Amino acid sequence: MPAQFKPEQSRNNNLGSLSILSVRYDYWMSDPAGKASNSQKRWTRRGGQNNQMRKVIFAINTTLDGCVDHTKQVADDETHEYFTDLLREVDLGVFGRITYQLMVPFWPEVAKGQSMSKAENEFARAFVSINKIVFSRSLESAEDKNTRIVRTNLRDKILRLKQEQGKSILLGGVGIPSQLIELGLVDEYRFVVGPIVAGEGRRLLEGVSLQERLQLKLVESKTLKSGCVALRYLKQ
Repeated sequence: MPAQFKPEQSRNNNLGSLSILSVRYDYWMSDPAGKASNSQKRWTRRGGQNNQMRKVIFAINTTLDGCVDHTKQVADDETHEYFTDLLREVDLGVFGRITYQLMVPFWPEVAKGQSMSKAENEFARAFVSINKIVFSRSLESAEDKNTRIVRTNLRDKILRLKQEQGKSILLGGVGIPSQLIELGLVDEYRFVVGPIVAGEGRRLLEGVSLQERLQLKLVESKTLKSGCVALRYLKQ
């Protein structure tokens, strides 16, 4: 498969190279400003046992100059393998409508037909296996059986999901993650930085307004054969 997205590619080829990190604005839900307090970082099960809340992970591909347009990224087999491993760490994906529709029905069809490379087929199976939530006012129904459409308050819903038992929660796209970053509800950041200077396109975290500087701690880095660098940060 091509090492880089090209605008002139057909729609199917373009979608075939997509990872879970398709990045278009979709759904910007009005929400009261606020951040999760320290007291919200833990919850108590019945019987008084304390448990860590589920982590919310934001993962995305970006170029060296911060462009997150999915047509500008490296999406080779090793990149798909990286995101497949990430999908296996979570059991819930959260998307806006446009990002969801870039992913579904394409990846479920790949998972069913096993029609692409081994790495892409495994990514498709991992993607299909997780539950999904789509925040949308306009999407009437979901094609994927593991998908729920949510129209309620974003902050309240994510806080409730964090308190439920399960693996981590993965955010895809830009609009929903941007809101949750502003609300202080993202716990971990995964950036795959490609060796590309796009010179155009939407920039990472463009338009995000923070009440205070966000300090992250680098806990892991990996250099891929393509020259991409996968970075993992935790919120301090």
